[in-house]
Amino acid sequence: MIKSYLQVTKPGIIIGNLISVVGGFLLAAKGHMDHMLFAYTILGVSLVVASGCAFNNLIDRDIDRKMERTKNRVLVKGLVSVHTTFALAIVLGVLGFAILYFGANPLAMWLAVMGFVVYVFVYSLYMKRHSVYGTLIGSLSGAAPPVIGYCAVSNEFDTGALILLAIFSLWQMPHSYAIAIFRFKDYQAANIPVLPVVKGIAVAKHHILLYIIAFMFAALMLSIGGYAGYKYLVVATAVSVWWLCMALSGYKSENNDYVWARKLFVFSIIAICTLNIMMSIDFMVPAHSIVSLAN
Repeated sequence: MIKSYLQVTKPGIIIGNLISVVGGFLLAAKGHMDHMLFAYTILGVSLVVASGCAFNNLIDRDIDRKMERTKNRVLVKGLVSVHTTFALAIVLGVLGFAILYFGANPLAMWLAVMGFVVYVFVYSLYMKRHSVYGTLIGSLSGAAPPVIGYCAVSNEFDTGALILLAIFSLWQMPHSYAIAIFRFKDYQAANIPVLPVVKGIAVAKHHILLYIIAFMFAALMLSIGGYAGYKYLVVATAVSVWWLCMALSGYKSENNDYVWARKLFVFSIIAICTLNIMMSIDFMVPAHSIVSLAN
């Protein structure tokens, strides 16, 4: 029973989001680690994401049964109670927001609230089912965790936070479109208006290409803006160019769209994990901090 309710919170998605929280947190910390703040931030975001995923499972249970990938989810199969899941989602969310407010800072909590509202109420309840722009709106909530991690330390929404928001929002787009292409029949069967289904795979490929180019420039801005070092710059450039080349390979006439999209999806995960690692270890320390340390 416990395992079934754990599945409702989508542990894989929680872990993926925590990787980006760590990246944003360590980027802002610049080597000065507050372990209690880190623990509160990780725990708070984990609970908020778990709550959002539980609500998403509740909302999507009608379309989940139409998709091969999701037809065996515990809510679809009736292995857990709808009412208990609803109560669990509320408790997890309230606890998560409280921990972020009191353990981190109010800004981190409000960023989590905004990400939660966009994901549950704007994306899951409406945009996902009714608009081709649902993925774009959903990308904003997907970009919230690294910004929360960053602002938990900085306690301000500065240029660095804005760059992180851009990087992770732009990354979400080709990542999500790749999923929609190799899961094309699933989305079609559930009548979900994702771009590849509504406009066609060829159009989706163009959008993937443009978003990866935009992602590359956003990723480089961390170094250009003085938030990350040259090692990050080199790695971010290499990862982005490789991802771009993979996207371009999708235009080959002999290419299998399913295989291509799946490879693009897998590399998107490698790319964002690599960037998170690099921004965690190759941050730039401001000049005034170096002077104060020397004195």
